[in-house]
Amino acid sequence: MNDLPDVNVLRDQLTGPLFVPGDPGYDDECATFNLNTPLAPAIAVGAATPDDVRNAVRFAAINGLAVAVRGGGHLQPRSGVGQLLLTLDRMNSVRIDPVRATARITGTPRWSQVTSAASEHGLAAMNGSSPTVGAIGYLLGGGMSPVLGRPFGYASDHILSIDVVTADGELRQVTGTSDPDLFFALRGSKGNLGVVTAVDLALQPVRTVYGGGLWFAGERLAEILPVWRDFAAALPDAATTSIAVQRLPAAPELPEPLRAAFVLHLRFAYVGPAAEGERLLAPLRVLGPVVLDTITDLPYADSGTIHHDPDLPLPYFDRSLGLRELSDGTLAALVELTGPGSDCPLVSAEIRALGGALDRPPAAPDAVPSRGLPFQFFAFGVGGPDEAQLMQGYLARCVDVLSPWAFPRRMVNFVSPEEALTPRSLREVYGAELYDRIVAVKEKYDPDNVFRNNHNIVRA
Repeated sequence: MNDLPDVNVLRDQLTGPLFVPGDPGYDDECATFNLNTPLAPAIAVGAATPDDVRNAVRFAAINGLAVAVRGGGHLQPRSGVGQLLLTLDRMNSVRIDPVRATARITGTPRWSQVTSAASEHGLAAMNGSSPTVGAIGYLLGGGMSPVLGRPFGYASDHILSIDVVTADGELRQVTGTSDPDLFFALRGSKGNLGVVTAVDLALQPVRTVYGGGLWFAGERLAEILPVWRDFAAALPDAATTSIAVQRLPAAPELPEPLRAAFVLHLRFAYVGPAAEGERLLAPLRVLGPVVLDTITDLPYADSGTIHHDPDLPLPYFDRSLGLRELSDGTLAALVELTGPGSDCPLVSAEIRALGGALDRPPAAPDAVPSRGLPFQFFAFGVGGPDEAQLMQGYLARCVDVLSPWAFPRRMVNFVSPEEALTPRSLREVYGAELYDRIVAVKEKYDPDNVFRNNHNIVRA
């Protein structure tokens, strides 16, 4: 701490608390969802107001400190050692305008808070698969909803305005009309351009969804994969599906049939009448007995149960890859990597079928690089640092084996903490033209790269 500026100067400017290592409350302030990506900043500021954010950013810029933001804590690519961390949980609020069908999301509420508030008015938010993900961080990465994505596009397509504190400490309300370059670059570049304190988001008139999961015995992987591929290709835009090979723990929170089970989890969601959703499911129903069937008509607030993602913090490693096709060769490779004869140590390896409105351009240009991506592969293994070599090695093997079918660009919210940590590799995620456009905006609004404690977008 001897090399740091006097933190009391900043503390006197704040409404919320300030923590340094060793302070009571420091560890809780820096806690993340992924226990393998802990944060260890020199200063942690629990912002209670936008002015707290402004003062913290100005303090950091004056003193040469990088600024990190901890949202839901699912994706933290750098530990923030020696830097300033901002948390916005004390600002959390969700305000629904049922007449305009919009949500005002302030701070870092999780998606469960947003979907619950919207559902009270018969509306739906563009949430992801996990209710514990921070809403704003997800939106700034584009946001691919496994329920509303194919019908309505990327979540960032529906952002109406963004309140952001830029590197000069100014709070700006940004729209496509007021600041088209910043509005473009904020939607897709994650935290590279400032601290987003609030977002106005358009909601969808969706009350219920017909969806859930079918779990088959994992030994049937090679049989079921081609059927699922053809099933996914025939779905209308209002329907979405994914499939995951899972080796589940013997966890008491799981339904009894899934404890310590090797299963194939087929997910399905249909925004429309249950009878039509059941008709669409017919090609899967004829596959025979299932381990568990949870498909039903759900209130939209319960849509997070479809993927059944873990809801408590845990240590994990993950990797992802966009796939341009699911050929017979692709499916054979997945069976080789995760099937009953493999030595796969991963909890889950999934493929999401995309398309539909996710391929359509937004009304206002944005920095989302993955439009046109047909399939998303995502896998994770659970384990602490002592299992890092095993898990990361197998995840790298999955990416390597599937790379012949790789799509040239990537989905930003699925880039793991260990990936794309150099300008050259991150430029490949976005594609050269889009990346260079974001860099131009970054250099205008953050010329000193204050916001660098992330997948940092700088000139390659």
